[in-house]
Amino acid sequence: MSPQPQPQPGPKQRIVTRFQRLVANPLNRRLPFQTLLETTGRTSGKPRRTPVGGRRTGDSFWIVSEFGFTSQYVRNIQADPEVRVRIRGRWHHGTAHLLPQDDAVARLRTLPRFNSAVVRALGAGLLTVRVDLSD
Repeated sequence: MSPQPQPQPGPKQRIVTRFQRLVANPLNRRLPFQTLLETTGRTSGKPRRTPVGGRRTGDSFWIVSEFGFTSQYVRNIQADPEVRVRIRGRWHHGTAHLLPQDDAVARLRTLPRFNSAVVRALGAGLLTVRVDLSD
């Protein structure tokens, strides 16, 4: 089976992700209670930690990716769905599931307000991600 072609990021995504990569994410990763999603780099095999805004509901953690299938962490999940999530300073192992059939805009209404507003304002091609936590 040949790999599926990846969608190309648009200019808006390039600007936003450059700011996130160079400014916002390095600062947010240092905050002790910032929620982080740790994936395995699809090429490097190294852990990649991305600050995210989401909410735990029971044994699941819900996120909406602002750039859908073009987000680097989503592409890493496609290669290896085993992830870790740091919630309130504690790491949890889990398996991530991409849910394109889920209504991402409706899902954002159930997630933290500030992050959801930013994702709606800056995002394009929203995608719901559910992490089933195993511990």
